[in-house]
Amino acid sequence: MGKIIGIDLGTTNSCVSVLEGTNAQGLPEVKVIANAEGARTTPSVVAFTSKGERLVGQVARRQAATNPENTIAAVKRLMGQKFDSEAVRQHCRSVAYTVVRHSNGDAWVEVQGKSYSPPEISSYVLAALKEVAETYLGEPVTEAVITVPAYFDDAQRQATKDAGRIAGLEVKRILNEPTAAALAYGLDRKEREVIAVYDLGGGTFDISILEIQNGVFSVRATGGDTHLGGEDFDARIVNKLADEFHARYGVDLRIDRTALQRLREAAEKAKHELSASLETEINVPFIASGPEGPLHLQRTLKRSELEILTADLIERTIASCRAVLADAKLDVDKVSQVVLVGGMTRMPAVQRAVRELFQKEPHKGVNPDEVVSVGAAIHAAALGGEIDEVLLLDVTPLSIGVETGGGVFTRLIPRNTTVPTERSEIFTTSVDNQPFVPIHVLQGEREMAADNTSLARFELTGIPPAPRGVPKIQVTFRIDANGILSVEARDLGTGRAQAVSVTPTSGLSQAEIERLVREGEKYRESDVLRRELAEMRNQAETLIYTTDQALDGYADLLDPAQVEKVRTRVEALRKILETGASLDDLRAAYSELESVTFELAEAMYGGTTS
Repeated sequence: MGKIIGIDLGTTNSCVSVLEGTNAQGLPEVKVIANAEGARTTPSVVAFTSKGERLVGQVARRQAATNPENTIAAVKRLMGQKFDSEAVRQHCRSVAYTVVRHSNGDAWVEVQGKSYSPPEISSYVLAALKEVAETYLGEPVTEAVITVPAYFDDAQRQATKDAGRIAGLEVKRILNEPTAAALAYGLDRKEREVIAVYDLGGGTFDISILEIQNGVFSVRATGGDTHLGGEDFDARIVNKLADEFHARYGVDLRIDRTALQRLREAAEKAKHELSASLETEINVPFIASGPEGPLHLQRTLKRSELEILTADLIERTIASCRAVLADAKLDVDKVSQVVLVGGMTRMPAVQRAVRELFQKEPHKGVNPDEVVSVGAAIHAAALGGEIDEVLLLDVTPLSIGVETGGGVFTRLIPRNTTVPTERSEIFTTSVDNQPFVPIHVLQGEREMAADNTSLARFELTGIPPAPRGVPKIQVTFRIDANGILSVEARDLGTGRAQAVSVTPTSGLSQAEIERLVREGEKYRESDVLRRELAEMRNQAETLIYTTDQALDGYADLLDPAQVEKVRTRVEALRKILETGASLDDLRAAYSELESVTFELAEAMYGGTTS
């Protein structure tokens, strides 16, 4: 069986790791795999060029300023989201690409006239990480553990699993990011320890309280915000700069997609620099045009300004921390360690807020960008039998229940219940001879059904005619280790299992997933051909250059007829390069030129003796 890899599918950057072996103490040695550019993290960015090429990672990010409407970043924020939600409306205001409403009400993205689901875009990032792992390992990779924010709901987790399947991966486990970080931090801890994992990434915030001891990781409580992260900090800087620019020149940079993308990149760079410096220079030349010519944006931004701009965002994370401590029924002095995860935890104001709340210095012994991927790889190795299995006792972040009379939300599985878990409820008919019972499953913490997230609607059918209230149908709701819900029903009168037809209120259907898997396989073939064509073009250009150099230097020493033959082949290959011929034609022309250059070399060195 091949290796199972661990993937941190992040909002801003993603990371892939794999177990390499164990050290002398028997602890796992995990390798964070660098991509083709040598970087240990890969930007979660996908771009589509005018030539129909699909770019992923750093190469996609580099061209974002010149191709903003066709460059998709932070799509994780759209996973499992409805188009009409406030979170999606806010997201649309901060990105240069187009977000559209799909027929099922989900938020999709539109590029070059074609609509893509967030799982499909995410699958391109996963496929790129899969290829990075395969190149490093030298063998096919088909299985993975993929992490998600602990506060992801059922629809978001299912969307992540769909993305993995589209990418050609069997997702062995959907693992919560704080739990993965705790695995990487505490696998060697023997004594009982209560830790808090504060995870502030590019798009999401999680806080989890865990108890760890001798390879047992028990989550006491979890909470967070799936729409709070580095992207929001960037947006504060962008809006501040754009408002000032508009006040000075009367030009709103947020309307121009190219200007907005350049402004976002400058804001992100300034944010990073202010983690180490007290002030930084923001300089974006030629960002717009006015009546008197080009306009430039130049401004000094101080760390204190950034802290004032984002103070409420940091306070939101602290409020979540207090709520989770209350859920775990713990005082801060009972927490022995606070582990910082996510790039935003490098911000001094964030570290200061955490220190003030927990009354201790945060632990900085793990790489906040890589620790989640490392933890995922450890769990993958445990699932694959490469290391001793670790016991993870995770919890469900949100309550699951059903809609009852008057539109009330009745909880069946309360939040922070250890998973996997199951709960049963008895349903019956409300009118005589009713042949079915409708059930609406929801997830959330609000009292009314309409205020929570709808997961699915289904009908229990085939109920024999009977007076109302007589049929007794037991419906069992199960949450698996991935945090994903499944439902089954049994008629207690007949003992027969009922066929539960679940119609998800969002997400991709099975047919859509299978179609995307087939398209992905087709695209992989075309991607290979494109790469081979690019490599062949590079070889051809090199051969033309070296042949021209040789002819310029040694033509007078060679037979003129032979020189003319070589020049003819050079021109033929150059013409094929210019016309964009097929790979087969290019190979044939390359082979012909290579053949005559060999003859040329033999003629030059034929008389030489060793």
